[in-house]
Amino acid sequence: QVQLGESGGGLVQAGASLRLSCAASGRTFSSFSIGWFRQAPGTEREFVAAILWSGGSIYNSGSVKGRFTISRDNAKNTVALQMNSLKPEDTAVYYCAASLYGGGRNDADYRYWGPGTQVTVSS
Repeated sequence: QVQLGESGGGLVQAGASLRLSCAASGRTFSSFSIGWFRQAPGTEREFVAAILWSGGSIYNSGSVKGRFTISRDNAKNTVALQMNSLKPEDTAVYYCAASLYGGGRNDADYRYWGPGTQVTVSS
């Protein structure tokens, strides 16, 4: 089992950057794929990016590729989401989620979820 907690959200102007962090408990962190999802009011949860337990990363190419970068530090049990050139449409609650030896673009692939952190981008 793993427990997750997000940090780094806030209110920024369009064009600014934020770095979100997902901290995880547990001794087998490297065995988990970690995904970032976001949900704006009145919308469905949307896949943002994931870094896989086996190596490699995937992105929502339509909305964030080229602006967001995901990375992990297994020694610190953390995954970061660097968000650059933020746009008002990036405003949402951002969640990290963990999948043991799995992961992908579908939120159903992830069993463990953090409580979320709010990101608000003003125009």
